[in-house]
Amino acid sequence: MENGGATTTTTSTITIKGILSLLMESISEEEEGKKRVISLGMGDPTLYSCFRTTQVSLQAVSDSLLSNKFHGYAPTVGLPQSRRAIAEYLSRDLPYKLSQDDVFITSGCTQAIDVALAMLARPRANILLPRPGFPIYELCAKFRHLEVRYVDLLPENGWEIDLDAVESIADENTVALVVINPGNPCGNVYSYHHLMKIAETAKRLGFLVIADEVYGHLAFGSKPFVPMGVFGSIVPVLTLGSLSKRWIVPGWRLGWFVTTDPSGSFKDPKIIERFKKYFDILGGPATFIQAAVPTILEQTDESFFKKTLNSLKNSSDICCDWIKEIPCIDSSHRPEGSMAMMVKLNLSLLEDVSDDIDFCFKLAREESVILLPGTAVGLKNWLRITFAADATSIEEAFKRIKCFYLRHAKAQDPTS
Repeated sequence: MENGGATTTTTSTITIKGILSLLMESISEEEEGKKRVISLGMGDPTLYSCFRTTQVSLQAVSDSLLSNKFHGYAPTVGLPQSRRAIAEYLSRDLPYKLSQDDVFITSGCTQAIDVALAMLARPRANILLPRPGFPIYELCAKFRHLEVRYVDLLPENGWEIDLDAVESIADENTVALVVINPGNPCGNVYSYHHLMKIAETAKRLGFLVIADEVYGHLAFGSKPFVPMGVFGSIVPVLTLGSLSKRWIVPGWRLGWFVTTDPSGSFKDPKIIERFKKYFDILGGPATFIQAAVPTILEQTDESFFKKTLNSLKNSSDICCDWIKEIPCIDSSHRPEGSMAMMVKLNLSLLEDVSDDIDFCFKLAREESVILLPGTAVGLKNWLRITFAADATSIEEAFKRIKCFYLRHAKAQDPTS
């Protein structure tokens, strides 16, 4: 299962936050004093002042907190009014209506991932994960004793899922395929046609789809965002999402786990009871944050979303323009959504850099620029660049990356 530089080395011991912390620690105080640290490694847009949440969100949380009505425990599955608001919000883009009973509120999308895998775990079960992908899935799978099987994403096809590989590695013990759209870490947005083929493949092979849509609606290219739940009548879909990215509030930890399943596969009372019992042992988001959700979802003006998309599009364009100026990195696919992109390292052009991890640590120490090595997301000798940053910081970061390249570039053979 090798493709586009994919590595068979497991990432079960690697976390994005863990490796980024190590990169930050590698920068000496002396270097920090010379240059400000620029991180294009973490998918947290709040680090930059050009990305701020809407005033509606701030006011909604403030009103909720000051009302003195939401200091107690919420129901373990979430406040009814918040579940209902999320159902209505997601239903806007679906050919059917969700109800509040389809929605379970989680502490961010990370907890929703854990819930999904916990609900699917059983002896000998396996799950299909995209590579490159989000390493939390593998970590959760290991804790749940779910076997992980990787399906490569195809950079030459806009990071589409290799459906031929799905056919070859799935078996009677496969419980789900994870689809991340818009894509993290690749910046891709899947077409309606590709998503339909995914649904049809999953139905034929007998497993459901976990749709990670934490970057839902953050699409700024030629393809609009299409929720996987549109195809819920073909195959059962578990939709995972949050306020984190679209509303630029990752620290609020407000996510959802939703059964987008008009055929009713999850309506069995035993399944619903199992969901509820599992949520009884979880701690959800703060009650006052939950209570703000209806106002946030219903009253946020479209102009806020358009401004965010314009900023992301502009930032990604700056990255792509600079990448053309630096021979040792190459992008096969222009970002169309989310907040990150993958670029391939050409180590043959570098004198003393052994791999992507070595590249990132030397870049951090020498230039105080933080990028995520591709190994952390399943692709050795690639890099993930997060472009949720202001234009000035991106320009400065790439100037330093270019200086790093020139310093480490192999000398040209005059006889060649």
